[in-house]
Amino acid sequence: MTASSSRPRRKAAHIVETALKIIIPLAVSAGLILWLFHKVNIHQVMTIIHQGVDYRFIIAMMFITMMSHIIRGIRWGIQLRAAGIPRMSATAESVSIFGAYALNLVFPFLGEAWRCVYVSRREKCKLSTVVGTDIGDRASDGVMIGLLILLAIFVAHPAIVQFLSHYPLGEYINRIVADWTVWLWIAGGIVLVLVLGRIFRNTAFVQGVRRSAARIWHGFAVLFHMKGTGLYLVLTIGIWTCYFLETYVCFFAFPFTRELIAQPGSHWGLVPGLVVFVFGSCSMIVPSNGGLGPWNIAVMFALSLYGISNSDGAAYSIVCWSFQSLMLILQGIFSAFYIMLHRRREHRLQQSQSA
Repeated sequence: MTASSSRPRRKAAHIVETALKIIIPLAVSAGLILWLFHKVNIHQVMTIIHQGVDYRFIIAMMFITMMSHIIRGIRWGIQLRAAGIPRMSATAESVSIFGAYALNLVFPFLGEAWRCVYVSRREKCKLSTVVGTDIGDRASDGVMIGLLILLAIFVAHPAIVQFLSHYPLGEYINRIVADWTVWLWIAGGIVLVLVLGRIFRNTAFVQGVRRSAARIWHGFAVLFHMKGTGLYLVLTIGIWTCYFLETYVCFFAFPFTRELIAQPGSHWGLVPGLVVFVFGSCSMIVPSNGGLGPWNIAVMFALSLYGISNSDGAAYSIVCWSFQSLMLILQGIFSAFYIMLHRRREHRLQQSQSA
């Protein structure tokens, strides 16, 4: 097969791949939103949104969202410098996160690719190096989610037990975890992958996977020997504290979640807030536009563990998601203007140097 004949096939495959990446998240979001509206009384939801929300706390949540992204940008800057990338201003680091989260509303993971390309072009460094730090950044988030799940199981044991024993999804998860044959199949699959990787180690595919794995490990391993590890850990706690507060502050905005704060044993609503936050965080692994659909349903379900009706839970999730997305859009607009002005400034500087 000649290069000219294979080019159309590659182009067609790229078009199909791109279309699927766009269609699948849209279909997931649309399908879950339709299911959500089917399960709730939409008129009751709209009444709550129009009459039962204290928007002062919603606005506070929006600013906490912005703060979490600023902290994340500064934290990523520590990794970038450890990988040999020149120091950027705190504003530029924040813009890399602002733009990424705004683009994730359009298409999942598009923002991750954009922020890597943005830093690579701005600082004129290798894209693969930036991608490695980005993967390390997300890997540390995965560790935090795991720790939060363990914390939720410990401090909110009754709610978790209720989920595992009284809901079909919880019963299914409990059954899978307790089935030793599942773990045997998983172990067998891992061994099979390792054996096949050894047998076909000289093929282009396996070598490409190994290079990607090495880049991922490098991006994560830099966390253990870089300067500023202590600050990185402090900023990580700051990020996830802000994420939790985004959920918890919104409890004060609705009458039915304010009741949870006053309930005995809820520790001022911190325990149910943690459960709702963990369920919402876990839902983000589902490909969708900015969490639309999976996050709403996960939050609604978590609130139902504490006796909140589907309509009330839907109102909570819709308001919180909508105003958080509004903040992401505003941050995206700010990023676009910042990048435009920065490029103009660089262009004028180049012209003055060449004159």
